Amino acid sequence: MNFKEYKNLDYGQVADEILKYWQENNVFEKSIETREGHPSFTFYEGPPSANGTPGIHHVMARTIKDIFCRYQTLKGKQVKRKGGWDTHGLPVELQVEKELGITKEDIGKKITVEEYNKKCRETVMKFTDQWNELTEKMGYWVDLEDPYITYENNYIESVWNLLQKLYQKDLLYKGYTIQPYSPAAGTGLSSHELNQPGCYREVKDTSMTVQFKVKHTGKSAFLFDDVAAARRRGDLFIMAWTTTPWTLPSNSTAPPALRPSGPSPPRSRPNGCMTQRVPKRSVPRRKPRSRPNRPSGKPCPRGCSAAPT
Repeated sequence: MNFKEYKNLDYGQVADEILKYWQENNVFEKSIETREGHPSFTFYEGPPSANGTPGIHHVMARTIKDIFCRYQTLKGKQVKRKGGWDTHGLPVELQVEKELGITKEDIGKKITVEEYNKKCRETVMKFTDQWNELTEKMGYWVDLEDPYITYENNYIESVWNLLQKLYQKDLLYKGYTIQPYSPAAGTGLSSHELNQPGCYREVKDTSMTVQFKVKHTGKSAFLFDDVAAARRRGDLFIMAWTTTPWTLPSNSTAPPALRPSGPSPPRSRPNGCMTQRVPKRSVPRRKPRSRPNRPSGKPCPRGCSAAPT
């Protein structure tokens, strides 16, 4: 086999020539047709969303995907590549609302649900041509003529059908998790949506610091003993900081302070001397008080169930 020699290599020209040869000879289609009846390797692409332009990171990811499909093709398998478009997600809705100058509350009032859905369908496929051009130029083999689109009923119903089968096999379970929520959008947020440009920004928020006066009781006495400033003023406060001041009416009291575990610290006397708490074992025990003997079998007058001594 003779290979063409290039005196002055132009990578762009070489790429155009190879792509032209693939298209004129239907090389991709033939790689599937000639393996009819062979073991199959099914590939469903994790679909991109066509409401945004493709970037270099998409080229890198698709190159890795293409490697696996071409490898399985070289092994003699029939590899059908099904392209797709992801048309669901909050970014599409927010983009439409920004273009129309509306909010979620305006849907059904300033614009009908049908008009809103139609605009979303148009916007989500806005950059399809750019995606197709990139796909062809990078030599990524995937079926662009019959892609699956996630807003079409046949796709949605296929997902529900799979969920039904999982349920019938007892492979679904109910769980609970904490999810970030957008009050403006009226929906939960995925990790992908939280990483959208502009999701995080520096803001100034209203905060409030309040004081809770500590009552001098048996349980709080150690706070007054350990805080010198409290002894000088006579009053002791617990400071609490919050960014939700509207919750303060329900927080009429602060959480109870717990005495720290372990040995008690040295306590300061008014004259400044320090005294260490005496360990319990050095304190002489009190002599047990003797009880009068009761006749055997006679119950205790206090109702004690113990046997008489």
